[in-house]
Amino acid sequence: CVLLVKLYIKKIKEHNLKEIEFQKALTTTVVETQEQVLQNISQDLHDDAGQQLTAINFQLENLKLDFPDNIQNIEPISKSLVNLSNSIRAISHSLNNQLVLQQDLKKVIQTEVERLQKNTKIVFTLKIDYTENELQNDEKIIIYRIFQEAINNCLKHAKATQISIEITSKPYFNMTIVDNGKGFNTSKKLENSFGLISMKHRAALINYNLTISSEEVKGTTLQLTSQKG
Repeated sequence: CVLLVKLYIKKIKEHNLKEIEFQKALTTTVVETQEQVLQNISQDLHDDAGQQLTAINFQLENLKLDFPDNIQNIEPISKSLVNLSNSIRAISHSLNNQLVLQQDLKKVIQTEVERLQKNTKIVFTLKIDYTENELQNDEKIIIYRIFQEAINNCLKHAKATQISIEITSKPYFNMTIVDNGKGFNTSKKLENSFGLISMKHRAALINYNLTISSEEVKGTTLQLTSQKG
């Protein structure tokens, strides 16, 4: 009986390990697919939309030459077009993970916060103090995607007026994002939100801890930490 029990326990453990490995492989595949989709969207925005906006701008410049008396009427359209082109270029860059790899994470996050600050009334506070070379490429990409998803959730759902972001690397990596929005019931939300589930799965891929605490009317705090410390 004892041998049978031990054998049964061993089989259960092996099954659980296989199930965990399968879930990791599945999550990795999903994340890689998401990254490829984002890369394709980034490329389309840069090539297709960017080229069309350039063509429209060229036509407007010709109109200014052909109808000099209407320059004052055409000029506001030209400025709006330039602003739209800059916004699309910034969004394209934010979707492209190659920029995260080519630049340091600090610069990419600063650029993204600056872009968001121009397009929203939310007040952002950003504090970054970490060593870039301590992060692997897969860590940088996943940290950036979690940052984007967290900020996107704040913009879409939280109705916050202030968002604070702090990133440090001593004694271990830590990213904390706090908003003063309406908050939510974490026991219900975490089970049904694809965005929150996706962030947790991404964090697990690089062996990081992701915790989300929130109270209704009191805002939300997201903390991403490495488990190395």
